[in-house]
Amino acid sequence: MPAEKDLAVQAELLQGVSRSFAFTIPQLPESLRHATGNAYLLCRMADTIEDDPGIPFAQKVEFSQRLTAMAADCEDPREFARDLGAVLSPESRAEDCKLVAEASLVMRINRALPQAQRQALARCVGIMSSGMTEFQDQRGLAGLADVRQMERYCYFVAGVVGEMLTELFCDYSSRIDAQREKLMPLAVAYGQGLQMTNILKDIWEDRRRGVCWLPRDIFLAAGVELENLPEERCKPGFAVALSQVIGIARGQLDAAVEYIRLLPAGEAGIRRYCLWAVGMAVLSLRRIHANPHFCGEKEVRITRSQVRGVIAATSACASFNPALSLLFAWLGRRLPSGS
Repeated sequence: MPAEKDLAVQAELLQGVSRSFAFTIPQLPESLRHATGNAYLLCRMADTIEDDPGIPFAQKVEFSQRLTAMAADCEDPREFARDLGAVLSPESRAEDCKLVAEASLVMRINRALPQAQRQALARCVGIMSSGMTEFQDQRGLAGLADVRQMERYCYFVAGVVGEMLTELFCDYSSRIDAQREKLMPLAVAYGQGLQMTNILKDIWEDRRRGVCWLPRDIFLAAGVELENLPEERCKPGFAVALSQVIGIARGQLDAAVEYIRLLPAGEAGIRRYCLWAVGMAVLSLRRIHANPHFCGEKEVRITRSQVRGVIAATSACASFNPALSLLFAWLGRRLPSGS
């Protein structure tokens, strides 16, 4: 069991790097809560390496490999924190720099977790880090080649997290483990659907950082060249292509709801943890679909009252599969069909 004072710092770090995860993780049973929080912080370190504009590609590869080794307890976290902290650019968020500086604490908590949990976390970080390195060469304003590449990218940054969560859930509950074969494919869709929603929300913020993760084939078919955005945003084809990507994301989120329905009804905390994220993602897709020519994330950000509403509605339905199906059918009624 990790020390209480370390867990308090972990909670503070989570609040700094992601308020949404800091908000949803407490819904989980205590043993899952500690591991999930630790996993998110390790994954956030991978994001920090990928996103830093000042670290050369070769160094990003090196630090990604060292992060993988650290998660497997084969790298000194003090040396990792010292070396990565020394090359982070001034543009890095203060919260991310603080997280890197606390790598020793993150790993101290990690070492106190049960072995099965540690193995699930190490596998996730390893796949994520290697996948992010693979896509460094494809970063640019022209987008990814096609839908298959977008789905592959989403697997590396989020689908593998769905797999990790499922491993943690299966280790926690024999009833969940009995559903493993059905859950695992849907777990990937759960993560990919959330990541595709983030890609759509962050189109313009990503472009300001010099990257685009949209599928080029869909937009070219609609007569839009992604590298020429934002000038081509006003073309009718832009909204058509965006709607198609929204439909793909919606299909992944539909699979995520099926994933949640397979979890035991009595595990209300685990269900709430998953449902809140999926519910808010569906609402985000609705806002993007209603305003395809938006210029920034603030224009499609869901309101606090919408957040409260989706939390209340999904929590009320959490243990009742027919009600969940009706709720998400209603929430997604104006969205393009998944494909």
